[in-house]
Amino acid sequence: MQISARNLLKGTISNVTEGAVNGIVTISLDGVDVKANITMEAIEQLGLAEGKEAFAIVKASNVMFALGEEPIANISARNQLAGTVSEVKRGAVNGHVAIELPGGQKVTGSITNEAIESLGLEVGTKALAVVKSTDVIVGVE
Repeated sequence: MQISARNLLKGTISNVTEGAVNGIVTISLDGVDVKANITMEAIEQLGLAEGKEAFAIVKASNVMFALGEEPIANISARNQLAGTVSEVKRGAVNGHVAIELPGGQKVTGSITNEAIESLGLEVGTKALAVVKSTDVIVGVE
């Protein structure tokens, strides 16, 4: 699968919670869960069910960052992926930050250089990649 989104995270569906219009699909990436809020129509058309391999797809511009390893309390974003900063690339205004998750997959986000500096994001820093479940696209092969 070739796509323009920076994040293509491969895992196995561990849960599907059905709703009237939308459902929540949980994809397990070596023990780290990613939740996607997608339509029931998409769940049915893709044949999404527990045990099926799937991809959590996220554009880099939809990834936020926070310092530390502990989940942030009182936040609506369902996905808080803890890892270690493995790469920081600065551009003229924005940069890309990659966090390596415990299973070895990476989540990359595009944030301002100012945010990189103010958070102190550098290689080796423990950080969270934060993504709303509505920003996660589910793909299958």
